[in-house]
Amino acid sequence: MSLTYPVASDHQLARLLQIGMVLEEVVEARAHKHYETLDDAELDPDIVSLLEHAAEESAEHRKRLETLVDELDADPVAYDEIEQLVAARYESDTDFDGVLYDQLCNEETAYKFYDDLIEAIESSDVQFTVDRERLLETLRGIREEEKEGVEEVTELMETRA
Repeated sequence: MSLTYPVASDHQLARLLQIGMVLEEVVEARAHKHYETLDDAELDPDIVSLLEHAAEESAEHRKRLETLVDELDADPVAYDEIEQLVAARYESDTDFDGVLYDQLCNEETAYKFYDDLIEAIESSDVQFTVDRERLLETLRGIREEEKEGVEEVTELMETRA
């Protein structure tokens, strides 16, 4: 599934939104994992706050995307199938040097995904069963929050350098 072409149907849109849901789940799970693996020396209150915020925000994004999927006239794709697409395209096998680098990668990946998805929807002339403006408004809001996450992680990294 590519975001280089306009979104052509409710089914394709539902699938793309489900990919976003899985991406958000990955971000949330990784934030929890990082928190659990921090040793006492790394339990910096700013890093802990960043990870908690990332997990909460990802859960909220997932709910917003799920609401959109529920409104589409499309059968959802099995979670396992979507998870495999996400793993193949978006998950990284790279072992990042530290929690902040990994979190930055997660935030940047999500931002890029939503940016591409918005572009693919805007270039489409298909009439979806969900209101296009509300769809785009929701996705733009999520993209903006991901952008803010990138900036927050970057600022935190700069203060630690």
